[in-house]
Amino acid sequence: MEDDDAHADVIGDVLGSEGHQVTIARSGADGLAALEGDGGVDLVVTDLRLQDRDGLEIVARCRELREDRAVPQVVVVTGYGTVEGAVAAMRAGALHYLQKPLDVGILRETTRAAAERIALERSHRELQTTLDKSFAFEGLLGQTHSMQRVFDVMNQIKDTDATVLIRGESGTGKELVARALHRAGPRREGPFIPLNCAALAEGVLESELFGHEEGAFTGATARRRGRFEAASGGTLFLDEIGDMPLATQAHLLRALESGEIVRVGANDPIQVDVRVVAATHRDLDQMVREGRFREDLCFRLRVVQLELPPLRERLADLPHLAEHFLQEAATRHGKPGRELSPEALDILMSYRWPGNVRELKNAMESMVLLSRGDVLAADAVPAYVRPAVGETPDILKALSGLPADDVEKALITNTLRDVGGNRERASQLLGISTRTLYRKIKAYGLSRRENRAEPA
Repeated sequence: MEDDDAHADVIGDVLGSEGHQVTIARSGADGLAALEGDGGVDLVVTDLRLQDRDGLEIVARCRELREDRAVPQVVVVTGYGTVEGAVAAMRAGALHYLQKPLDVGILRETTRAAAERIALERSHRELQTTLDKSFAFEGLLGQTHSMQRVFDVMNQIKDTDATVLIRGESGTGKELVARALHRAGPRREGPFIPLNCAALAEGVLESELFGHEEGAFTGATARRRGRFEAASGGTLFLDEIGDMPLATQAHLLRALESGEIVRVGANDPIQVDVRVVAATHRDLDQMVREGRFREDLCFRLRVVQLELPPLRERLADLPHLAEHFLQEAATRHGKPGRELSPEALDILMSYRWPGNVRELKNAMESMVLLSRGDVLAADAVPAYVRPAVGETPDILKALSGLPADDVEKALITNTLRDVGGNRERASQLLGISTRTLYRKIKAYGLSRRENRAEPA
């Protein structure tokens, strides 16, 4: 904020040349309007004496703008340099105090230091937000945008008894999500009872679900409670629900609608209090069209649906998952801690992971058991993960022949998408500075995913 046009233009040019997005306010009123706008402001450079405002008022107002974003950093500039003015500005919350005539070099150094502080505070704030979102979900890791969407939905439903359908490929962690919902919800003190619907024949599945009476069928030598009764007061997790026979689907629908089950070989209904979470890797809508799954049961199960992404679509999470599984395996087997070499991590990142997170976990356990050194080199990676000698990884095949700028633009775009627009995290994953990332985003004309201004 500067009411001297010449000084305002100089400051704007200096900050713009540093790669910042700059808004020039030529009065205190315009500056306050920009501060309180929807876009948000990270850094304010203001004259201490404006024609319509005292610069200290601007500093004080910045300290009040807390909401869901960091307090803007303030650099005060004035031609009336006095010790009292500097002390007053710093007490009001200014980060730096500069005198006119401005030294452009000092202005650049000051704003760079402020931008680094802003980036650090934003990174800390976003990390805390991530931890707050997923704190209750023990055993689940993920900072990519796709996983944060999963955590957002889980947070919205964790205190309810809503029936949940979890969809995802085998190995994506569907049972982990079901267990996390149970532990975070109001039924956490009750039992969590899992049942794999694909592992049992129709008659056995009915008995497992609803129980049976003595003599109900050959081999039924005593009355037996089913999984519904065992899960009363807690959660029943029905894995691979898409493999459930149609006849059993009808009985399950009745149990969900009425809250009652009937044991095999009995007539009297039994009241049960159960939250049902189901999971499948199949396309239930397609199965409904083919007549292999009841549409009414599909609707009843899908009160809330969670879609778990395959590991190949959330590779930005792989380094954290791999580190977690390495430490977990080392602890379980009494081995010293291990860490991945950059070469080993590169191989892991280029693999397609058809078995998803489960396959990664098994690979990390194998590496812990079969390696000797503390740092796991490329040859410690299981042979089926490593590309054959002379073979080009699939990811490099797909990039062959493309212009370098197109490859870099796609890499930056996908990384920003995976981390939900967190530029500090994206720069870490890409191995470049935040400032370099800002310049490339601007050069490639990439839109900002979050409605927040650049450091300026």
